Amino acid sequence: MITIVGIQFKGMGRIYYFDPLNTTFEKGDYVVVETVRGVELGFVIIGNRDVEEEQIEYELKPILRKATKKDLEDEKRNNEQAEKNFVIFKKYVNQLNLDMKPLYCEYTLDHSKLIFYYSSDDRVDFRELLKLLASEFKTRIELRQIGPREAARIIGGIGTCGQVLCCQKYLREFDFVTMKMAKEQSMSLNNAKISGACGKLMCCIAYERELYKELRKEIPGVGTYVKTPTCDCCKVVGVDYIKKIVRTQENPNGMPTAHEASKVEVVNLKKGKETTEVVTTVEIIDNTEEVREEENQIVEPLNEEENVVIETKTNVVEVNRSEEKKHKKKTYNKNKHFKHKKAKQHEKNS
Repeated sequence: MITIVGIQFKGMGRIYYFDPLNTTFEKGDYVVVETVRGVELGFVIIGNRDVEEEQIEYELKPILRKATKKDLEDEKRNNEQAEKNFVIFKKYVNQLNLDMKPLYCEYTLDHSKLIFYYSSDDRVDFRELLKLLASEFKTRIELRQIGPREAARIIGGIGTCGQVLCCQKYLREFDFVTMKMAKEQSMSLNNAKISGACGKLMCCIAYERELYKELRKEIPGVGTYVKTPTCDCCKVVGVDYIKKIVRTQENPNGMPTAHEASKVEVVNLKKGKETTEVVTTVEIIDNTEEVREEENQIVEPLNEEENVVIETKTNVVEVNRSEEKKHKKKTYNKNKHFKHKKAKQHEKNS
């Protein structure tokens, strides 16, 4: 077992684990830690907790100390200064006509580094911008490009559901979202309708998937044949998993009929497939043909025209070989007569 403390930084983001170094921290405390960005002020989300070592995916960094009153004042002053610097940052971006969207900027707690965040669809050559910023602020400058989902979390907004964006309100990590998940939930496959403010597939599609998996076990899907109070056997053409409503096509020329999922029963239909099995064993003994199968044995006498009986699962097909020979001979004689007549006509003309 190993003791950890869960810390969150600015905004609603991922929780990172740190080593408390035999110090007790409670939820709501402010602490000073060192990250890849530098010395930062963090907020304790998870107090001291023992977890299995297998759950830790990276080496834990220690918490430097609990935040003092001076640390909180420095953080407030840094945020005020960063807002002014961000205005200058946007001015330089427009001046250089760079294809990037400025998001925000922040200082490290010790005021040793100024970090600017932006989003862009492509890589940006910001060397000239970096020179202008370094000469303007006289400190270490870092430019960080972040993805569209993280950018939407920073900017915020209202989703298509009318609520505050999930990533801004409570979603800490972004899950992998696919079109298959949307299809399983009977959603429209139009990208414009299932995309969020970031332009990517809505995050709620991923974390609502488990609910729909459970509902699909209880409610028949589209294409299933069911028995309803008004129809013994009809096809499901629409499903509302949230309201638990099943729509069936009971009248071919009418509108679908809605039923409660609890009042329909799945009908198991076994579709028959017509298959033909050619007889593999044929023995002719004393003008009799014996046809053997694994299930049946059929013995049919042969008449003068050599009729052959073929047993199938669905029907019995009788083939008259002599008639087929007569038809071929007649066609051959006709063609021969036509060629002879044509040749004779050609000699007469010449």
